[in-house]
Amino acid sequence: MVVDDHPMWREGVARDLTEAGHLVVATSGEGRQAVRVAAAVRPDVVVLDLQLPDVSGVEVIVGLRAALPDVRVLMLSASGEPQSVLDAVKAGATGYLVKSAAPAEFLDAVRRTAAGEPVFTPGLAGLVLGEYRRLAAGPPGGHDEAPRLTERETEVLRLVAKGLSYKQIAERLGLSHRTVQNHVQNTLGKLQLHNRVELTRYAIERGLDD
Repeated sequence: MVVDDHPMWREGVARDLTEAGHLVVATSGEGRQAVRVAAAVRPDVVVLDLQLPDVSGVEVIVGLRAALPDVRVLMLSASGEPQSVLDAVKAGATGYLVKSAAPAEFLDAVRRTAAGEPVFTPGLAGLVLGEYRRLAAGPPGGHDEAPRLTERETEVLRLVAKGLSYKQIAERLGLSHRTVQNHVQNTLGKLQLHNRVELTRYAIERGLDD
């Protein structure tokens, strides 16, 4: 699904995606409408502009993830401002690409986003990782009370960090898909994280992907 308030840009992006073999299930020029439509058509990936006429792209991300917890959002914005990037990622965006990206770079970003891989315009990845390092460190003297994960939760977290899908994790550990989802949700709650992308970064920061 493509969400952008500029018709020519929106139609151009949709056309590029279609020509590359992707199925564009909907387009929208407004944020609130986008959330309603997405809830109905259930896209796997939403390509979303940061600046919309009615609500911000960050608000749209929050609405999308509330309606579709597994949706992946690729921000495609003219702004590369650090705060804009961090706000989008904290809200649940999977990736962030500036509109000056080449078509091939954009299509590659969509493919990687669909696979659940965090994607950022060169130069922004370090910014995001640095912010998560800062958040992970917490206030001075305050990181002694690290959330305690069970042995199974830690095991699932390691496999999430390695990039395995819930189905693959379930098969490897001999668990049901639902049980794996429950472990992930419990871990997210304990760590006060919002999605799998943030969970993966948390695990990598702590060397759990080795």
